[in-house]
Amino acid sequence: MINDLLRVFLLSALPISELRGAIPLGLLLYKLPILLTYIVAILGNILPIVFILKYLEFFYQYFSRWKWGERFFHWLFQRTRAYKTKYEKYGAIFLLFFVAIPLPITGAWTGAAIAFVFGIRFWYAFPAICGGVLVSGLLVTLASLGIISLI
Repeated sequence: MINDLLRVFLLSALPISELRGAIPLGLLLYKLPILLTYIVAILGNILPIVFILKYLEFFYQYFSRWKWGERFFHWLFQRTRAYKTKYEKYGAIFLLFFVAIPLPITGAWTGAAIAFVFGIRFWYAFPAICGGVLVSGLLVTLASLGIISLI
């Protein structure tokens, strides 16, 4: 059981599968308890987000040392951060709903990248992403149990 929980944790920490892959794996394949699977998958999905939100700035600084990196980030931020006041006010709410939708490309990893690109501060972005992960985890759990249909 410990190995199965570790697999669920690690799968939910990966950027492609996240909760959408980890929860059905734990519930349907490994037959783990519902609440335990939910909690382990949530923790696995949230853990990388702290590091992503904290260290994307480092990667930005690192890649900006080269001409191509500087041009790319200048282009990206010119397009996105021009709307900073609008997104500063509503960005966290948008992040919560964006992460909560359990579809491809709408997870915590993408939410963290969006928070960085739009300049949403850590203490606004992190709780919103966590809230989205909780809702998404609940929806995926209910869908895995056949209680709701996401299609």
